[in-house]
Amino acid sequence: QVQLVESGGGLAQAGGSLRLSCAASGSIISINDMGWYRQAPGKQRELVATITSGGNTNYADSVKGRFTISRDNARNSVYLEMNSLKPEDTAVYFCNAGGRLSGGFRIFNSWGQGTQVTVSS
Repeated sequence: QVQLVESGGGLAQAGGSLRLSCAASGSIISINDMGWYRQAPGKQRELVATITSGGNTNYADSVKGRFTISRDNARNSVYLEMNSLKPEDTAVYFCNAGGRLSGGFRIFNSWGQGTQVTVSS
């Protein structure tokens, strides 16, 4: 149906930067909200950042001023620029997207498989 493929995760040093990418593929007519979530060991999955089709953004307090979410509608992609990384940013990061599929006005809400981000102290 709709697949989200993430890239850009890996290992970074404290104070460093990483850029996460997520591309959606399938019979997509439009994508509404897109977002990034993360889950650290022993913790609940939490919202990191979201961006609407109109470009409105929302960030968790813990990442405000450090992370920037953006999207490229032509590529059905969402990005997360992570700067000034901290060890507490270490988590599995998941992308999410919802929207409409072609044919019959069907909707979708899909998740990526998750990508590990590790920040060393």
